[in-house]
Amino acid sequence: MKLYPRILSLSLTVLLLLSLAACGRKPDIPDTASTAPESDAQGLVPSDPPAELPPEAVQTRFATLKGPTAMGLVHLMSMPGIGEHWTFTLAGSADEVTPALIKGDLDVACVPANLASVLYNKTEGGVVCLAVNTLGVLYIVENGDEIQSVADLAGKTIVSAGKGSTPEYGLRYLLSENGIDPDRDVTIDWKSEHSECVAALASGAATVAMLPQPFVTAAQNKLEHLRVALDLTAEWDALDNGSAMITGVAVARRAFVEEHPETVKCFLQYYAQSVDWVNANPAEAAELIAAYGIIESAAIAEQALPHCNIVCLTGQEMYEKLSGYLQVLSAAAPEAVGGELPRDDFFYGA
Repeated sequence: MKLYPRILSLSLTVLLLLSLAACGRKPDIPDTASTAPESDAQGLVPSDPPAELPPEAVQTRFATLKGPTAMGLVHLMSMPGIGEHWTFTLAGSADEVTPALIKGDLDVACVPANLASVLYNKTEGGVVCLAVNTLGVLYIVENGDEIQSVADLAGKTIVSAGKGSTPEYGLRYLLSENGIDPDRDVTIDWKSEHSECVAALASGAATVAMLPQPFVTAAQNKLEHLRVALDLTAEWDALDNGSAMITGVAVARRAFVEEHPETVKCFLQYYAQSVDWVNANPAEAAELIAAYGIIESAAIAEQALPHCNIVCLTGQEMYEKLSGYLQVLSAAAPEAVGGELPRDDFFYGA
């Protein structure tokens, strides 16, 4: 009886590499030179790529994490000749990205939102946040039909991964704001990986779990009766607290931003175009996402895309949503944001 959950856990781990699900194994980090589709004949390169990069777009080194934080970049990454100007690397864990950014071996990186604040404090202001690229991707899923609101979680056991990180802080905040004491009114069964949560659902050991996309979609393809009970991003928005649940952001070294302002401006314009194209063309985007190895299954990527909340928020909108989110995290656990909230100079263009 224990064999099926183990097989399911293994298959989901192989299927998806999310930053939220990093398990310590360091995968290869390919760049676009080796992962980009080879020709338009493959039907993978977008039919309407942006114009060529302007001369002031200097050579720039980007890194992003496999999962939703990389999905919005695929249109830009697939531009013919992009590697002549900008190079991209894909990582399975933020731990593979942050040392290179701190040492100056990277110029721009897509990282978890709270980590951006940690890096700002660790580098004494040497990191700037350029954009919010992913809003909330967390969902409450259920084998059953009992959970219709956050209040219905009272008395339940929730399996989840992410203890001590943003999933825990976000869940505890939402429970508290809905009148539920997270330490007394619910039981949170913390697992080391999201695939373990799915295995618990499959075996009947659990009926309620908190999962991120695209794990939700992958799990629903394995478990026929699993349903999305709550979208935690929507629940956060319903609080109308002036912030937003945020998963990922794009950051850059302050020195690079100051030395190459036109390149940064150009990147944000192209990034916004890329995000718009991905959201408007999920089938084509899913093929690219699979081609780059961001998610191995194009079918899963296409199903998950509408629920991944991929955005490109800059300037004042970025400031309002991200600063509010970091304030919530800081109030719950100051170490989550690096000990203190970043100053206003953290927010590019705000």
